[in-house]
Amino acid sequence: MDYKILHTGRRIKVALHESTNPDGVLIRRDVVLHPGAVAILPLLDDGSVCLLKNHRFIFQTELWEIPAGTLEPNEIPDHAAERELAEETGYKLTGPGSSLQKIGEFIPSPGVMSEVIHLYVAKGLTKGEMALEADEQMEPVTIPWETALAWTLDGTIKDAKTITALLLWDHRIRNGIA
Repeated sequence: MDYKILHTGRRIKVALHESTNPDGVLIRRDVVLHPGAVAILPLLDDGSVCLLKNHRFIFQTELWEIPAGTLEPNEIPDHAAERELAEETGYKLTGPGSSLQKIGEFIPSPGVMSEVIHLYVAKGLTKGEMALEADEQMEPVTIPWETALAWTLDGTIKDAKTITALLLWDHRIRNGIA
C-alpha cells in the first residue's frame, strides 16, 4: 500500500492512506504503522501469574498488564518475548521445564493501526534482575491465577492484551489444550 508518511516517531509512523472506493469517492484514512509487538503471560510454578503494575502516562494512572514490548527491526517474536519478559519482570527461562509457548496473535485496533501482537505463555521461570528502560515505571506483582482471572471480568484489568492472554489461556486450561 502507498502511504504518505506524516510523522516518524521512535517506534511508529503516522501516515495518510488515500484510495478511491468503487463509486469513485476519495477515501482518506489516518493510520499508525507499527512494527508489531509481543506480550507474555508469565506463569509461576505455584500457579500464580506475574502481572505488572504499570504507570501509563497517557491515562495518568497505573494499569495491570502482562509484560510486553515492541519488536525491534527484523526481530523474531520469540526472541523479543524472552527479552521483554526478562527486562520487565526479571524472570528468565532458565528453570526446570522452562518453556515459551506461542498461544496466538491478535490485532488490537484494525481500524487505525497495523500492529499485530504475538501472545506467549512462559513457564519454568527463574527470578532475576529487571532491566527497565528509562521511560518505564512498572512493578512486577505475583497474583493468584483465580484473582487475575476475576480481575478480567470485574474491570480491574482494563488492558486488552492482558485480558486476551488471561482469557485465552483459561479457555485452553478448561478445554485441556494448555
